[in-house]
Amino acid sequence: MWKQEEAGGGEVERERWVEDKRSLPKGGPILPDEVAFVGKDVEFKGVITYSGTVRIDGSLEGEIHTDGGLLVGPEAVLKAKVSAGTVVCQGTIHGDIHAEDQIVLRAPAVVQGSLITPVLSMEEGVVFNGTLEMKPQAKAEGLRDVETNVVSITSRPPVQRLAA
Repeated sequence: MWKQEEAGGGEVERERWVEDKRSLPKGGPILPDEVAFVGKDVEFKGVITYSGTVRIDGSLEGEIHTDGGLLVGPEAVLKAKVSAGTVVCQGTIHGDIHAEDQIVLRAPAVVQGSLITPVLSMEEGVVFNGTLEMKPQAKAEGLRDVETNVVSITSRPPVQRLAA
């Protein structure tokens, strides 16, 4: 049976994480509120599918599928294939990560595997061994094509014809 003091420790840890999330540097990812919190003593094997944001501080082996956010705490160890909207990692991930919006690697993260994302942010002190493929976001790509055409038309110098 668990004791009241033990239950309070997890809440303190969660509150500290919420505070850390609020203090992300400007320009950092904006994530929805957490829908789940996996504590540091939790071990999980299997497939997780969810919407919203989940923070993992324990160990996980398997797959994670979400259109929302994944927060990997500094003590977390994941051996997983991850497909998410946004991934913020301070822990260890062994496996491939595909993020539709962005991947943020914050020290002391250790990531081994392939990354596919339109935006990657990596702090000094992060260890990354693997491959990186950066694909533009679908919405931004369409806008860039329009802007490129406008710029090329308006910035073209006037054509001068020489008399023969």
